[in-house]
Amino acid sequence: MTSGSTTGSPALSGADYDRLTRAVLGSIESTADQWLQDDVIDIDTSRTGGLLEMSFPDGSKLIVNTQPPLQEIWLAARGGGFHFRHLDGRWVDTRDGSDFFDVLSHHATRQGGKPLKFTPPAV
Repeated sequence: MTSGSTTGSPALSGADYDRLTRAVLGSIESTADQWLQDDVIDIDTSRTGGLLEMSFPDGSKLIVNTQPPLQEIWLAARGGGFHFRHLDGRWVDTRDGSDFFDVLSHHATRQGGKPLKFTPPAV
C-alpha cells in the first residue's frame, strides 16, 4: 500500500456516511450562499439529493456527488475528476491522499478567478 492510499480504511456505517456527507454538502452550500450574500462571487448552487452543482460566472461548474455504495464523495471540476474516502476524520483523495476541502478550494479558486476557501464542517 502506498502512503497516499486509502484502501483498507474501515467502512463507515450507512448512517455515519449519510450524516457526514449531508454535513459536507450543507457546509459547501452555506459557504457559497454567504459568498453570494457578501458579494464575493456570483455563484449559484443547486442540490438534488446527494448531488450539489455550483455554477460560476464564467459558466463553468463544480459538481460534488455522493457515492453511497462506494462510501465516496466525487468532485467534477474543469481540471478533472476526483474521488474521496473518509479516513481519520477527513475526506482524502483515493489517489494521492489530498484533502477534499483543499482540492475543492483549489478548483473553485481557478474557476472563480479569485481566492475561494471551503472549510470542513464541524461534525
